[in-house]
Amino acid sequence: MSDQPVHRSILVIDIEGSTAAGRTNPIRRELRSRVYDMLAGAMEYSGIDYRWCDPFEDRGDGVLILMHPVDELPKTLLLSRLVPKLAHQLVEYNGSLPATERTRRGLRLRAAVHAGEVHRDGKGCFGEAVDLACRLLDAPKLKQCLRDNPSPMVLVVSEEFYWAIVRHGYEGICPTTYHPGLKVSLGGRRSQGYVHVPSVLRLTAALQDHVA
Repeated sequence: MSDQPVHRSILVIDIEGSTAAGRTNPIRRELRSRVYDMLAGAMEYSGIDYRWCDPFEDRGDGVLILMHPVDELPKTLLLSRLVPKLAHQLVEYNGSLPATERTRRGLRLRAAVHAGEVHRDGKGCFGEAVDLACRLLDAPKLKQCLRDNPSPMVLVVSEEFYWAIVRHGYEGICPTTYHPGLKVSLGGRRSQGYVHVPSVLRLTAALQDHVA
């Protein structure tokens, strides 16, 4: 296996409160299955073929996805279609739960998006780019942001991803909804993340239009 790096877009997600009281192992299994089903739905909606991705890496209460730099998969799709579709599915799923089950079975996600050079060996992927995406995902400020918002999902993009993609305002991406201020340290260097919270009102309206 080559020791040379390859470029990948990186999406990593994590389930909020996966170890919370009341979440038994069968419920954890159910939520994991829901997340994979939602990812499949969001990828299909976005036109992302599994052939353009490395095998998904399961993280127990999350998933790491590496996407190849092919013309059919511009990075804009991650923010303009995949993330909104994921958030929409979360609103739909949580809204279908009985009120008594929302604490145990409600599903809320943190997500991080980055792109960079990745290495792979027989045990999986590694490298600074992967570490940074995971560091952003696990930042206490991002966890607090999800707790403080009614939206079932929050997203953080790396500073590099923001300047390369978000700030240009491509179709379906609104730069003013991405806010700086989340900072992490990696390898003695401070890196900034830009946080985006999908609008619950917009997602709910979209869901109502879909039902109608």
